Amino acid sequence: MTKPVTNHSHTPADVGNVHQATELLSFTIDPSTARIVKIEGLTADGVRRELTDEEKARLMKRRGERTIERIVERAFEAGIACVIDGESNEEETTDSSEDVDLTHRLLAPLIEQSAAKRLIARDVVDRTVLDTLIEHSVTSSHAPTAGEKTADDLR
Repeated sequence: MTKPVTNHSHTPADVGNVHQATELLSFTIDPSTARIVKIEGLTADGVRRELTDEEKARLMKRRGERTIERIVERAFEAGIACVIDGESNEEETTDSSEDVDLTHRLLAPLIEQSAAKRLIARDVVDRTVLDTLIEHSVTSSHAPTAGEKTADDLR
């Protein structure tokens, strides 16, 4: 499954750091378990190659705090704030890594004892990602949406 590179907050140089010749990422996913079996780089001429450990580390660094688990934590936090304050704060905040860590340490035990625990279980996250990717690939047009860039745009 290949997907255009989406650039929400990273410059083209960030993507270029993964590998000069890598245009797209290709994931091989076992549909029965929803687990990623392999991640490869795909060059403009269609050649697939395994990513090096260094390239994988760079990809991990790029992700920052944008994980499904973190989104569930943020939603849980917003729910608590709404109950306590009676308001919803929809502003996108940029928390420091210390704030993120503190929030995680405070929310993790609460989430662990709630129905939200199941939402961040690895098998649920994997299945959700796969189902979402399938849905997006089937229902989306091939033209990039606002804020989405293809590999050609990032050169």
